[in-house]
Amino acid sequence: MAEFVGSFAASHTPVMLNFPNAVGDAVRERVYTAFKELGAAIAVSRPDILVLVSDDHLHNFFLDNFPAFCIGAGNRYPAPAEHWLKAPAVELAGDAGFGAHLLGEALNADFDPSFSMHLTLDHGVLTPLMLAGLGEQLKIVPLLINCVQPPLPTMRRCLKWGRMLRAAIDSYPGDERIAVLATGGVSHDVATPRMGMVNEPFDREFLSLLERGQEEPLARFATDHVNEAGNGAEEIRNWLVAHGAAGGRGFHNRFYEAVPSWYTGIALGSWSTQR
Repeated sequence: MAEFVGSFAASHTPVMLNFPNAVGDAVRERVYTAFKELGAAIAVSRPDILVLVSDDHLHNFFLDNFPAFCIGAGNRYPAPAEHWLKAPAVELAGDAGFGAHLLGEALNADFDPSFSMHLTLDHGVLTPLMLAGLGEQLKIVPLLINCVQPPLPTMRRCLKWGRMLRAAIDSYPGDERIAVLATGGVSHDVATPRMGMVNEPFDREFLSLLERGQEEPLARFATDHVNEAGNGAEEIRNWLVAHGAAGGRGFHNRFYEAVPSWYTGIALGSWSTQR
């Protein structure tokens, strides 16, 4: 059977690549070092497949068809979708076998995701992979969650998705080692008058609640206060999937810094794989 080897999470703001000099040398070095250390931790877990939990920034989906959850079931994924992202064009390897398995297990567990064999992945996937030094080393299975256009999946639903994802990993008949990487958040606002404002108290409380591992206070805080942290903070849903996959416990806050010049509260974390 497949082995779950870890849950990880990281912010994915594209300005870390596009405007590296918008922040001071010390800030940039702290952030880049944290990403390299996260990449090293993922590498130590030796995953064959990385379930990449992110969101689509209106590249694959739009208002005529915007699924709440979409599973990537292809073998190749071109990236980036954005012509303006300062990143080389790549083609990331997928794993259609596990993507199909996850889709089937989701349906059997009364979830109703869409699926796609033809996704073009954007900065939400490519930025953390590049900064973590993972690049094209791993097979990717994207799980894209609507964090952009209301109505959005509930926070509790995302925690349940994480538990279902873990069950799907545990039931996969292959011998692959599978990790989860959630990307996005934490507080930030995009294309509003609040852009550049970071809600550090929200970010630190959210990270603290992940560490405490109490699901009801976590879901309630995320639901009731996410609107105070900017429209980009809706991406904490991705973190909740990773939290659920880890059994709702064992979170370690690896790094946090409010970086207004990069428009974002930048956080990175990981979860223990011990039951």
